[in-house]
Amino acid sequence: MRELDCRGMRCPMPIIKTTEALTSLEVGGKLLLKSNDPATQPDLIAWSRMTGHQVEVLGNDEFLITN
Repeated sequence: MRELDCRGMRCPMPIIKTTEALTSLEVGGKLLLKSNDPATQPDLIAWSRMTGHQVEVLGNDEFLITN
């Protein structure tokens, strides 16, 4: 599992960085995203609908994304 720390970044950077990070992961690979931007959760949900990636909210500021 890879970890991506986007804390302190504001929209749209967490989504952009997530998309970039997923290009280096194999299918089924997991990415732990840490982001404290309040827009990240709704953005990730919308992004996952468009891309087909699975997003799980783990808690405050942590999201598990499956490639």
